[in-house]
Amino acid sequence: MKKILVANRGEIAIRVMKTAKKMGIKTVAVYSTADRNALHVKFADEAVWIGESPSNKSYLLGNKIIEVAKALNVDAIHPGYGFLSENAEFAEAVEKNGILFIGPKPKAIEIMGSKLAAKDAVMKYNIPMVPGVDHAITDLEEAKETAKKIGFPILIKASAGGGGKGMRVVEKESDFESQMNRAISEATAAFGDGSVFIEKYVASSRHIEIQIMADSYGNVLYFFERECSIQRRHQKVIEEAPSSVLTPEKRKQMGEAAVLVAKSCDYLGAGTVEFLYDENDNFYFLEMNTRLQVEHPVTEWISGVDLVELQIRVARGEALTIQQEDLEIKGHAIELRVYAEDAMNEFLPSVGHLNVYQIPVGEGIRVDNGFEQGMDIPIYYDPMLSKLITYGKTREEAIEVMLKAIENYKIEGVETTLTFGKFVFEHEAFRFGKFDTNFVKKYYSPEIVMVQKAKEAEIAALLALKQYCEDQKVLRLPIQ
Repeated sequence: MKKILVANRGEIAIRVMKTAKKMGIKTVAVYSTADRNALHVKFADEAVWIGESPSNKSYLLGNKIIEVAKALNVDAIHPGYGFLSENAEFAEAVEKNGILFIGPKPKAIEIMGSKLAAKDAVMKYNIPMVPGVDHAITDLEEAKETAKKIGFPILIKASAGGGGKGMRVVEKESDFESQMNRAISEATAAFGDGSVFIEKYVASSRHIEIQIMADSYGNVLYFFERECSIQRRHQKVIEEAPSSVLTPEKRKQMGEAAVLVAKSCDYLGAGTVEFLYDENDNFYFLEMNTRLQVEHPVTEWISGVDLVELQIRVARGEALTIQQEDLEIKGHAIELRVYAEDAMNEFLPSVGHLNVYQIPVGEGIRVDNGFEQGMDIPIYYDPMLSKLITYGKTREEAIEVMLKAIENYKIEGVETTLTFGKFVFEHEAFRFGKFDTNFVKKYYSPEIVMVQKAKEAEIAALLALKQYCEDQKVLRLPIQ
């Protein structure tokens, strides 16, 4: 493998390219009009414009990307995450054109891309499932009857969905119809498929996922878990590894269950098996993401592996040389997704110009970054600027390093989730590991943050006044 095209943009494109270059592999970037001056374009050995700014006119043009790859004699395509990363048709087209797809086989993507097909595939392995229906529903009356049988609260989820889109929690029957229509509409807009399914809503649950890697020789490893319970709009903002609630026994149980999920679809490459974990220490299979996850750096830090390198190696036919017993957890890692969002205004996107943009540096700090000072935030794509990851020998140390890193991350021109991250990492519930997916609903509001800021300002003013008074007491001797 001499040349890889990265069919993505921003921080994940750069992340993949860094490993490729480390392995002596040339890189090709593709870019849209909005990204013509982007960092991933500058970082690559070669870069090709593929279309206008909207993703459906650029990054989602699979045929165009394959055309570029063939013209530049590319050996493999890495899809990153998002865009075409979980598109079975694209993976198949890549292979048909004699190019390696750095990811699972199309069949596995197809099976795990449908939540219902995924549940059906893993059912024979006796992996616990959340109570619900085993087929897609589009008829409102059928859906209403199903919801009554399961019992409220229930969760409506898009069958083809992901990233929290097409998902609605319904607390009571009177809200069902409106929420069902919204879920179908959102699923249709996001995935071109309005089918949804219904399952029991597990309150007070945590979102825990297991990282796996599989080669083409039947070897499947699990690289422990990631805790992803701090979310807004059912989308992750903060992740950590390991989870503060899993015992070694439960970790092994969930890891082995994740391996079985991978084997159920003859998986290849990096994947993540997601579970709900309830307050009684029960876990339930949710879905499998057939790609590299946004939060993969926390796993890399605690396990000491480069997951992108392993992806590339298994894609080109190499066997995994690590054994499960060789893997162990070392230290603790935390990630904050730095989004250009206004956390004081329902996390709405904050579009603007990066007047100041300085990333923190230091021991235990890693920033997977896609921007630099002077750039504009495009309105066309996910608003994530970077991922801020910190490491410590203990969870407490990782949190403290994170708080210092947030303080030293200077951004002016747009609102970001840095302030939200600071709120979470200082909150007692997070620090003691006593939280679930309802953290934002339970503890966070702009009003609480404003009160907290006012208190901090008051304390700072009192300290300044005290220091001033102390300074006035100092005896000033006359000059001789």
